[in-house]
Amino acid sequence: MAEVPEDAIEERFLAATGPGGQNVNKVATACQLRVDVFRLALPPESYRRLKVIAGSRLTAGGTLVITARRHRTQEANRQDARARLAAMLDEAAKREARRVKTKPSKAAKARRVDAKKGRGAVKAGRGRVALD
Repeated sequence: MAEVPEDAIEERFLAATGPGGQNVNKVATACQLRVDVFRLALPPESYRRLKVIAGSRLTAGGTLVITARRHRTQEANRQDARARLAAMLDEAAKREARRVKTKPSKAAKARRVDAKKGRGAVKAGRGRVALD
């Protein structure tokens, strides 16, 4: 994955929730990463895949918002947010394998028809017994 330009990233630190005791109330440890997707100059296919991967984290204005608040320190959350961004961009860069159409052989079609006839014969034999 290519390096993300620093001018495309904006970082904000917010008051986090969760573990940390009184420290949570005093220190802004959660990291919110805002990335201008258009500045990344992604190919159209990668951009389409990124839109699907990001979901509601991508705003209508083309800003990808990632909030990291798993850790107690600002630096750990900052690294977590950047790692999640890199993983998302790597996933968007992957191309899906092309599907190659295949056809069943004549022998396979014949086996299928024979199996269907056999199952039909078994089911036909389950009817009421006629007393003639």
